Amino acid sequence: MSQLTLGAVSRWYGNVVAVNDVTFEVGPGITGLLGPNGAGKTTLLHMMAGFLAPSAGDVKLDGTPTWRHPELYRRIGFVPEREAVHSFLTGRQFVEASARLQGMDDARAAADRAIDMVDLQSAAARAIGGYSKGMRQRVKVAASLVHDPGTLILDEPFNGMDPRQRLHMMDLLRRMATEGRTILFSSHILEEVERLSDRVLVVVAGRLAASGDFRRIRRLMTDRPHRFTIRSSDDRALARELLATPSVEGVDLRDGLLSVNAGDYGELTRAVAPAAQRANVSILELRPADESLESVFSYLVRR
Repeated sequence: MSQLTLGAVSRWYGNVVAVNDVTFEVGPGITGLLGPNGAGKTTLLHMMAGFLAPSAGDVKLDGTPTWRHPELYRRIGFVPEREAVHSFLTGRQFVEASARLQGMDDARAAADRAIDMVDLQSAAARAIGGYSKGMRQRVKVAASLVHDPGTLILDEPFNGMDPRQRLHMMDLLRRMATEGRTILFSSHILEEVERLSDRVLVVVAGRLAASGDFRRIRRLMTDRPHRFTIRSSDDRALARELLATPSVEGVDLRDGLLSVNAGDYGELTRAVAPAAQRANVSILELRPADESLESVFSYLVRR
């Protein structure tokens, strides 16, 4: 099991600071990297993959710096965002070339296994120049998997994939994570990160704005009210009781649903059952209405 560690990492280009004093660890499982365009995500990924030197700080894989330690490349699978493929090669030739670069004993067999993993067997003999964008993404993923690395670093891996291809790739990454691999991927599609990640890292303007389970991050945002949706046997009676709760800042009855804004997540969840009992109503549903990753991301980027 691998551990990527960044300690006070910065990277600048002349007077432009792309990454500013970032510290975090990434271990086994799936971690999603989020941030607006220009936030420094790709720079971070390139440093972790060993293709870019930090200007300050340390980037290490299991205690060894990733920069200028090429022996680590056999333990890392890296998928860049840009189109790093040769159009005149067939898919099999491209993946097999990667296997040879990694020193695989049987490059052909390793390439076939990787191509099978990304469900690209039917197009393996075709030139990559005739591939769709989603197919080119999959052949890049196959090349990154051909040497069976313990750590995967993927920059926008789902670009261009259709819904079926996305689901297949998500299932593949989940299976690999259950095997103990360390997987870090960036995506600009929040739904992908929310569905796939055990943990998120949010980078804003080159700095780490938040890390961890996005639902826990949301509950720590004490300066922003939490919103809940409640269905009950008598929403009006329940609303009257909840308004007497100190943490409740407002209620709204609309379209058959009761929306409640509360300053304290835990206090409201503890207050609902007693309020329902006092109002003599039954609770049919209680769920957070703003605990999505989109809510967390929007808050961190705009504040």
